[in-house]
Amino acid sequence: MHAVGTNDTGRVVGPEEAADRTFAAHEQDGAWLDAFTERLDRRRRGASFAHTIEVWGLSQAEVARLFGVSRQAVGKWLRRGAPPERAGAIADLSAASDLLVHHLKRDRIPAVVRRPIPALGGESLVALWERGETRTVLAACRDMFRFDRAHA
Repeated sequence: MHAVGTNDTGRVVGPEEAADRTFAAHEQDGAWLDAFTERLDRRRRGASFAHTIEVWGLSQAEVARLFGVSRQAVGKWLRRGAPPERAGAIADLSAASDLLVHHLKRDRIPAVVRRPIPALGGESLVALWERGETRTVLAACRDMFRFDRAHA
């Protein structure tokens, strides 16, 4: 049997064909397809979380402190995806990271997220994260880049 991402001749196939082949091979087993989909989603969320950690210039130990969990838990989240109760917070942080990457030089982001922001009462984005205020982190990032409000 060949890998899902290749055909009989070893040619790499596109995502549509790979999905069709996977579905055809397991269409009688809905539980398998559900488990496969969940695992794929969790892996994607783990990759997104890893991207956020990298962009913010944080270690696993720092992330563990920010979330109030063990470093081992963070490692598990990176491999398997975070638990559902953390999905909203991680989605907020991922969206904030996307804004930061889009508008700032990547090597400046770790300093920016740690710097006190006057509009946030002198709080940094990292401090907000640590208090669990990830929606505020995202809102602050959106507000930072509202260039339509800039005056000429």
